[in-house]
Amino acid sequence: MNITFEELRKIKHSLPTGSIAKIAGELKLEEQTVRNYFGAKKYENGAVIGNHIQPGPNGGIVNLEDTTILDAAKRLIENSLQGSKN
Repeated sequence: MNITFEELRKIKHSLPTGSIAKIAGELKLEEQTVRNYFGAKKYENGAVIGNHIQPGPNGGIVNLEDTTILDAAKRLIENSLQGSKN
């Protein structure tokens, strides 16, 4: 899947508080690995999971080989929005 770096960061910033820890726990990953997925660069404390950035507008294009973290993030955002409607 291709997404702009700007869109990926927007999703990260839309996550409810504590979501990075929730995603990491659910997927049995280090929290820093989840942060790195969304553009952080602290590789000594976490891995990079299959994303490659190509230069371009809006921070470039990020090719995500695996969308599992992104899917979990979108689900948490959706649940948060549904919860705020009630």
